[in-house]
Amino acid sequence: MTKKTGAPRPNLAAVAAHAGVSTATASKVVNGRPDVAEGTRERVERAIAELGYRGPTRVSTATTVELMVDVLDTTYATQILRGVVLAAEELDLDVVVGRVRRRSARGVPESSAAWAQRLAAAERVGAIVLTSGLGPDVYGSLARARLPVVVIDPLDFTQEGVVSVGSTNWLGGRSAAEHLVGLGHRHIAVVAGPAESLSAVARLDGFLTYCRQRGVEVDPELVRPIRFDHDQAVEVAERWFRRPDPPTAVFAGSDAQAMGVLEAARRAELRVPQDVSLVAYDDTPLASWANPPLTAVRQPLEEIGRRAVHTVQQLHEGRPVDSHHIEIATTFVVRDSTAEPRTTLLRTARG
Repeated sequence: MTKKTGAPRPNLAAVAAHAGVSTATASKVVNGRPDVAEGTRERVERAIAELGYRGPTRVSTATTVELMVDVLDTTYATQILRGVVLAAEELDLDVVVGRVRRRSARGVPESSAAWAQRLAAAERVGAIVLTSGLGPDVYGSLARARLPVVVIDPLDFTQEGVVSVGSTNWLGGRSAAEHLVGLGHRHIAVVAGPAESLSAVARLDGFLTYCRQRGVEVDPELVRPIRFDHDQAVEVAERWFRRPDPPTAVFAGSDAQAMGVLEAARRAELRVPQDVSLVAYDDTPLASWANPPLTAVRQPLEEIGRRAVHTVQQLHEGRPVDSHHIEIATTFVVRDSTAEPRTTLLRTARG
């Protein structure tokens, strides 16, 4: 049912009455205060949703962008953070870093509505969420709070109205396959990212699609979706390298995974690239610091961070965006971790 034009907006008192609580209690929920019983909080959040309460309208004086992260101790995250900070300086904005959803002293996660209302009450320009799956309940709460949100490399499909920023992951995966197949590799393994990550799935699909187009069948036993994690990559690659027919090349879905593969090769006494070629993804400083320096698909991580800030500001000012999924092109960087497979080199040497 469509509301009549000019109908009065529900106020906090109406929310409180609808939920059967005091106005003070409703205010605590709206402002993200922790000292409210969970059942009471749920009733107030339900009342907010049913009534369409959006809080008081006021002229925004917001100057702060909130960067929400799950993990910050990676070179991937710090490269994006650098772009966020530099863009914020250009726009005369401040940046604060927080967790995606806080937990209480008892370990109870903050509800989606409380999280969204807390950010809105803090008068943020908007929020940038880094590599996290939020889910429809959170997106709905953010929309009701009228808080601009940009998601970088979302783990799940974002709802209509939520903008995401990332790179051309499918083409990035394809470029890795094109390089390895072009060198003559046919026995290739892939340490892929987690199956629930949209970017990881796109990278893997781009890689495998090119291989199929060139008649290269990648053994399903040599494709493993895992976390973007060094230690897990070591375990997976060690098993492959113990096979009677180890792969001649490995494509890793992140720099951290590639470093794990490099360590597994060292333990197996395999030389990179003489015995096994290795392509990384991200091209953070880890890739160039490795020994040997890694051939890699470069994500424009700093530019992704910059674009996210500019997009949040654009949404905050009410200006439309050209696309709700912004993709920035990857590039391919050839270093010292890839070469022709040994069988090709031996045939060439023998004439």
